[in-house]
Amino acid sequence: MSNILCIETATTNCSVALSIYGDEAVLREDNASKYSHAERLHPYIEEVLLVAKIKKEDLTAIAISKGPGSYTGLRIGVSAAKGLCFALGIPLISIPTLTALSHKVEADEGSYIIPMLDARRMEVYSAVFDSNNDQIRETEAQILEENSFSEYLEKGKVYFIGNGVAKFAEICNHPNAIFIEETLPSATEMCQLAEIKNKTGDYEDVAYFEPYYLKDFIAGVPKKK
Repeated sequence: MSNILCIETATTNCSVALSIYGDEAVLREDNASKYSHAERLHPYIEEVLLVAKIKKEDLTAIAISKGPGSYTGLRIGVSAAKGLCFALGIPLISIPTLTALSHKVEADEGSYIIPMLDARRMEVYSAVFDSNNDQIRETEAQILEENSFSEYLEKGKVYFIGNGVAKFAEICNHPNAIFIEETLPSATEMCQLAEIKNKTGDYEDVAYFEPYYLKDFIAGVPKKK
């Protein structure tokens, strides 16, 4: 039996799912506006396994959302995943965060899917997928402008999804733009993607794997008391 624990912490959504042969068996997540990964991730892992009646020793692999996304969130998720892999002697699978997010969209044939995660100010992390969820433009950190993604909007419908969408919706009035706002990556969409990688043996080196930050971490300035 293929039992894969899927962990998503790239945004404020702390999400854990158990995949059994690629199907989501149990899901626990908190997509509140504040980060809760440090407090909730490990209890969610224990709860998911308890509800599914699966012991840690019965897990086949651990799947982690690799980024891009929150520096702190990714560090917490990856550290937990690597710790489990080392302790249980099982492989690590990484799923690109924007790829999983694109799978939330059921797009019309010939259209495009552009998942975008909020970076800061008018910047987002984005990638472009066709209607079959095949990536056709690499992941980038980009500044949003009125004419961003015009090459795709002129060809047909474009589904924009993620917590960076609201910023683009304010400046884009193209009739082919479809905005799916307030949607965050979830461990749910990781299940089938992780099973595919597990079947092909597409694993990461647990010792050397690092999240895909895309940009260097920039610490905020502490507020004066």
